[in-house]
Amino acid sequence: MLKRLIRTASILLAMVIALAAPTAVTADDAKPGLFVNLTTDDTWAATKAIMFAHEKALKNGHEPVVIWMNVRAVYLADKKRPSHIHGMMAEKGASVQDMLAGFIADGGKVLMCQACSAAAGLTIDDYIDGVEMGAWPVIEGYLFADDMQTLSW
Repeated sequence: MLKRLIRTASILLAMVIALAAPTAVTADDAKPGLFVNLTTDDTWAATKAIMFAHEKALKNGHEPVVIWMNVRAVYLADKKRPSHIHGMMAEKGASVQDMLAGFIADGGKVLMCQACSAAAGLTIDDYIDGVEMGAWPVIEGYLFADDMQTLSW
């Protein structure tokens, strides 16, 4: 009787574990997008954010991947402003602008806050190629999409 009870309990436990285990993602399953809210012009934090968005999200099939640059982050995409490079990116010789350009070239979106750009005295002509001004309807469309995750730096 005890053996039967242990066997039944083992089977029930195995069923519970199997039902609770996460399901594998197949190649046909769409991966959620990522909306990165980047507010700082600190190049160490910014390069981590850009690298994460590009290398970890975009290159692993998440779609869309958007970096919304606002507050002081708008300065980082100014093509006339050199950026100091920290950590791993210093070894590669890539500037923040180079990183953003590579992200855009691979299909990522870089959106600028219009109000922050104006406050900083920057226009679309001041930014590297591929950067877009992010009007509220565009930002809202990405930020509140059902299949979008948000991360902030």
